Amino acid sequence: MSMDTVRNVVVIGAGVIGLTTALKIQEKGGYKVTVIAETFPSDPKSVRYTSPWAGAHHVSHAAADVQQRKIDEETFKVMWDLSAPGGDAEGCFLRIKEKEWFYDGRNTHLDWMPDFQQLPEDPLLPNARIVSFTTFTIDTPAYLNYLLSRFLARGGNVVRSTVQHISQIVEGGAQVFARGRASPTPVDALVVCPGLGARTLGGVEDKNVFPIRGQLVVLRAPWVNFGRTASHEKQGVWTYIVPRRSGDVIIGGTKVDNDWYPVARPETTQDILTRCLALCPELAPAHVRAERAPTVEDLYPLIQEEGCGFRPARAGGIRLGVEWVDTPGKKGKIPVVFNYGHGGGGYQSSWGSASVALDLLEKALVGEQ
Repeated sequence: MSMDTVRNVVVIGAGVIGLTTALKIQEKGGYKVTVIAETFPSDPKSVRYTSPWAGAHHVSHAAADVQQRKIDEETFKVMWDLSAPGGDAEGCFLRIKEKEWFYDGRNTHLDWMPDFQQLPEDPLLPNARIVSFTTFTIDTPAYLNYLLSRFLARGGNVVRSTVQHISQIVEGGAQVFARGRASPTPVDALVVCPGLGARTLGGVEDKNVFPIRGQLVVLRAPWVNFGRTASHEKQGVWTYIVPRRSGDVIIGGTKVDNDWYPVARPETTQDILTRCLALCPELAPAHVRAERAPTVEDLYPLIQEEGCGFRPARAGGIRLGVEWVDTPGKKGKIPVVFNYGHGGGGYQSSWGSASVALDLLEKALVGEQ
């Protein structure tokens, strides 16, 4: 690519994957990037926009998958720098000590994490593999706005619209939605990061994509400054404590495939509170714990919000690849780069998968099909 050539690139999707990928491309230089999406970080929370609902903490799900582990490690390094005292986005992160109980017998290969330790079995919680390490949590609504503002500050553009088919952008560019009958804007490449929308987006329609519903509760408990997670043998259950710098604590949760119910179920909230209190009695205020054993009723006054999100999973894992599509009038083909299907691992793989997408884009644009 010539240094004086600016390529026009459109990214579909403004979740954590779309925004991180767009930012990575924009900051590379030589690109003019536009993000087109129906929903953006500052909008009210909606079940149609999963990223703001995430906990989130950086605990890799890669296990023995070497490529995924490389992606997650790169993301950890970037976010670790962002979270450092005086770092570019310190206020979006909280560095914590994390303790994990694995009842499902997994070896998650997390020994690369800072301060990793294999802990002895807890007699009060038998039959669990226990590890601890240092990581960080992410205040996801704040962090999404950080990504968007940084993208705009670097010269990126955004357009709010619903894309029915990728051919709309291939022919008219993102600005066709903003200007109505404006002249088409040539597009040099398209990057597709629509999350769950990949199921229905015309020109993609990936039926391997499916939701993993996650329900959570937000508590106000600023005295909690550590993380705990229990991975159970029981399907659909995942217990976690994720504190944020703001003093909110995200507790959960569930992981149920193909469950489309769009609001919190009261019985699930009760179950989450029960499980999380058992794992972390410190959720209850100190004055309660000083007088007696805390109960679930002690947590209800702390509830700020209940909700759920649809993790955009994909059978076969993340789709990272390139296809070439025809442009109108037989003017040749342009590359379409795909980056979606991260399931519950979007935040912890965001920067690494964005690097892969950028590499695919650059190779495509110099003709390495």
